[in-house]
Amino acid sequence: MTRPTAGERARTLAYGIADGVLAGPGVPYAPVSAHITDDNGRPFMLIPSGSPVVAALKGEPDLPATLRISDVAAVPLADRVRGRAWLHGWITELRGPERHAAAMLLLRLHPRPELLDLAEDGEWTLLALEAAEIEVEDAWGSATLEPEDYADAAPDPFVAIEAGLLTHLDSCHREELAALLPGAKPGDVRALSLDRYGMWLRCAGQGDVRAVFPEPVSDLHGLRCAYRRLFGVRRP
Repeated sequence: MTRPTAGERARTLAYGIADGVLAGPGVPYAPVSAHITDDNGRPFMLIPSGSPVVAALKGEPDLPATLRISDVAAVPLADRVRGRAWLHGWITELRGPERHAAAMLLLRLHPRPELLDLAEDGEWTLLALEAAEIEVEDAWGSATLEPEDYADAAPDPFVAIEAGLLTHLDSCHREELAALLPGAKPGDVRALSLDRYGMWLRCAGQGDVRAVFPEPVSDLHGLRCAYRRLFGVRRP
């Protein structure tokens, strides 16, 4: 396989790096302060308790809602939105041990001080979303997923560190990136995104171009090897 599946793409977008907005029926959109997914892709969301969507949930066991996710490139570009995902389902408020477990999971990705002492009925509320339908739209195209296909997939192994990898490539390896595209000059080619199968490059005058790794990688050692083979670098 030389490209991520639709499930992998959706799980990567939903992982918790990209910005999220929660939309419910009859209430204003609520920016999600922080979010993360568990091993099955279930989103946990940190929301100010004064948000209208939290108020609408009071006294209700759940509420239909959509988590809208926008993925923005770490490298400064004219058009930085790389993909979007929509998770449609029902939100519930987390309490007790489940609330504490979700807060600890969020802390791994978002070291926010309010998560260390998250009092119930305080300034912050933790919500969970049970997805019934998932949509994804990105450079690969559009797809609609059933919850089972979404849950069975996994996010890209580099999702949490991709931003740092891309900014390093963009600042230190523009000549190598340009060498991947015939006729391109250093500065013409920017690193747009990276995953275990390869990279999307944005080239002035050519648009977005895919550079595929010789084989899929799953860790930093494999990624370094893929870089060397892709860039034609020999070991000393």
